Amino acid sequence: MTLEPTSAAIIQLAWARRLGLDDDAFAAAAARVAAASVDPGDPSNRVLVADDDARSVVFLRLFGVSALVGPQWALDAAAGLPDAELAQHVTLLTLTRAHGGHGLGSSALFFADDLPLDQPSEDLTVSHGNPEASALEALCPPDDVNEVSLQALEHRFTIMHPEEESTQPVACGAYSEWEGLLANMGVLVAPAWRRRGVGRLAASIAAHEALASGLTLQWKADVSNSGALAMARSLGFATGGLHASVLLG
Repeated sequence: MTLEPTSAAIIQLAWARRLGLDDDAFAAAAARVAAASVDPGDPSNRVLVADDDARSVVFLRLFGVSALVGPQWALDAAAGLPDAELAQHVTLLTLTRAHGGHGLGSSALFFADDLPLDQPSEDLTVSHGNPEASALEALCPPDDVNEVSLQALEHRFTIMHPEEESTQPVACGAYSEWEGLLANMGVLVAPAWRRRGVGRLAASIAAHEALASGLTLQWKADVSNSGALAMARSLGFATGGLHASVLLG
């Protein structure tokens, strides 16, 4: 599915505020690209924010416009590198090695302002509680739990086992609000229930709850997580950008 132009502007505004940029930073950079007919990936058009107290370095490419936020030394080190290189986690690790750069990784960003509604084939019990989400995390590998981070997503919709009275959780779709504009989504599925459609259904439930609240949807998935990337595309999310970051010290 494609995004409405107004939705792209909302997404840019939310990220600008999240990164501490001026509200119109991305729109202004896009206008410069259009006026000068320059390569959007040209480092000279990158939005830069120097923060010498920053404990991370963050690179974002969003709808053809990029931003880099971090200490001045990091901005200087990245000055000549094209966006395609900065979007790679290994590049940020190399630039920040002397300052203890580690962790976080690179993620693909997907967005949607409307999605088809997945209808379950049977009645389901969906829990909004934290205990059920925590029980689901206990069933999943730590790497999956850490990547999705359900505990950081305050709106949770956990599908319970349709046949057992033990109320065992099988999947959870969740989101948190960013700047009152975006619903940053995540989905976690119990290993025994993967590739059976419940993850997609949990995602659809959470997505439509967020849309009903007037939010634009964001799906952020590690570039190496083929399952999460495939689910975003199958649900109807549109590709919107790349995000890479490292912690310092």
